[in-house]
Amino acid sequence: MLRNLFFSFLRFFLFWLLFFAITRATFEIYFYGHLHGVSTIDIIKTFLYGIRMDASATAYIAIIPLIVFIVEWFIGGKPLKPIWLKAYTWFGVFMESFIAIIDLGIFTEWGAKVNFRAFETLYNSPKESFSSTSSAPVALHVTIGVILLTLGIVLSHFIIDYNIKRPIISKRKKALYAVLLFGINFIILRGTLLPDPINQSAGYFSDNQLLDISAQNTEWNLANNIFENLRHPYNPYLFMPPVQAKKTVTETFRVDKDSTISILTVKRPNVVIIQLESFTADLIESLGGEKGVAPNFEKLAEHGVLFNNIYAAGDRTDKGVISILSAFPSQAIRTIIVDTLKQRKLPSLITEFKNNGYYTSYFYGGHSNYMNFDTYMNDHKIDMIFDKSRIPANQIGSVWGAHDNVLFQKNVAELGKHKQPFFALVQTLTSHEPFVLPTPPHFKGKDVAEMFKSTAWFTDSCLNAYFESAKKQPWYKNTLFVVVADHGHRLPRSTSWAYSPGKYHIPLLFYGDVIKPEYRGQRVTKLGNQTDLAATVLAQLQLPHGDFKWSKNLLNPYSKEFAFYDWDNGFGFMMPQQAVAYDSQGKRVIYRKYPNAHVKFTEEALTNGKAFMQQIYTEYLAY
Repeated sequence: MLRNLFFSFLRFFLFWLLFFAITRATFEIYFYGHLHGVSTIDIIKTFLYGIRMDASATAYIAIIPLIVFIVEWFIGGKPLKPIWLKAYTWFGVFMESFIAIIDLGIFTEWGAKVNFRAFETLYNSPKESFSSTSSAPVALHVTIGVILLTLGIVLSHFIIDYNIKRPIISKRKKALYAVLLFGINFIILRGTLLPDPINQSAGYFSDNQLLDISAQNTEWNLANNIFENLRHPYNPYLFMPPVQAKKTVTETFRVDKDSTISILTVKRPNVVIIQLESFTADLIESLGGEKGVAPNFEKLAEHGVLFNNIYAAGDRTDKGVISILSAFPSQAIRTIIVDTLKQRKLPSLITEFKNNGYYTSYFYGGHSNYMNFDTYMNDHKIDMIFDKSRIPANQIGSVWGAHDNVLFQKNVAELGKHKQPFFALVQTLTSHEPFVLPTPPHFKGKDVAEMFKSTAWFTDSCLNAYFESAKKQPWYKNTLFVVVADHGHRLPRSTSWAYSPGKYHIPLLFYGDVIKPEYRGQRVTKLGNQTDLAATVLAQLQLPHGDFKWSKNLLNPYSKEFAFYDWDNGFGFMMPQQAVAYDSQGKRVIYRKYPNAHVKFTEEALTNGKAFMQQIYTEYLAY
């Protein structure tokens, strides 16, 4: 009888291990196109290396059935009907199937498994979050979910023993076997007999990140990520002594001379930053991107100053806004803009301009409360917010809000009412998922890459119309326009992994009649970050930028060349001699731009990246 009891629990474990293996196989089949050159042995290893985490996840699931059985065993009397265990199992299968298909969409967009940030974004902006997924193959995902759910229920019927027999033994033996069952389950849950329990690195075995991510148990990883984000804040990126991290960062930003190449004809121009949604460098031919997607941007670049070696701080708009306005890098697993107590302590271009006599404004075709944007703007004393609430309903063209043509028209009209000098941030949205257009698409393909290119082409045409209209305004000749993307994108080439520098490569263009004729059409090749915009602009206006300590002046000949970016699972650091990407969970370098570069350059890039990640998070916690 006791042997049957253990066998019944073994069958419960075997079912969940099999079901997790099925969801892993589903993930790998779905992303089969990215597994070029991967051997069958490597695929098998994802299951072997993943089994410890699968077993740990199963042990968590087994806790409730185990407690119910033990309590029932000790109390005696008529046993519960097996329907409760069926309902519990079926609910578990439903949740795992649902999480599995959500994971497919999250990994497609973010290059990371489903995590806390996905639910945080959903909580803060549910409507926009759902619209972001509408470009995904919903029918396919639902079909996959139904198949997983059906398969799980059918397999559970044949594998799980729903009629677990209660051995009739003394209470003393019951206590002994109860402790034994809980003890075995606890050891499996921890994944080891060693002091430190199992963590994400248990599934890492390859330099191919897709294989490592595939080996992760999605549900275990999600639960752990949620727990880590909800627990008392701490710095998970402690790579070196704090003094060393701070010194390394300080030295990287140190310049021999605080100088700048002055490219402006006036000291106090109006400044308009145009933040283009998802406008990756892959959309711009002169930056190595697709041909014919942004022809008007190319024309603007011929008369402006193009910084062609710039990288975004992160992969989402909430991180981009902070990087542009506050010059504070992305915090990987956190987003400081939603934390009111922290973000209001950041420096901001809004405050800087306002303190120097500028009228400040923010223009967005959507709801300005998205991801706490309006709170950030108001906390930094912005004079005016112009958003969806001020646009007639018949001019709202998508779930996100008014299309870029409407937004630009409103901006030109409103800037004419502003007292000069003024500072404005204009945030576009048409090129955001679900890639809805008010006009027929320029590119006729039906896949998401072509849809994305069509929205980018539309935004590019709106940008051209905007400048044609702005040139007729009296304030135009005294205005510096800064065109920059909020972040890169995996589209249109669908080739950039979360760790790949190419995903973060973005345009940065200074444009306008205030630029000296001799600098128009020039390119600045210095390697830099989105965060460098603040120091560069303020230096041109001869304003101090010491508060923006994560920002370097790209037009200072003495500033060093480097760029830093991060994503949920790691970070990248770029120098002219080498660029590396580091997986914080697997604790390994997963990308080297120059495999044959001298080891000292690889080590220097890695050390700098670790110092940046540690110091960024240290300062985030201190705000």
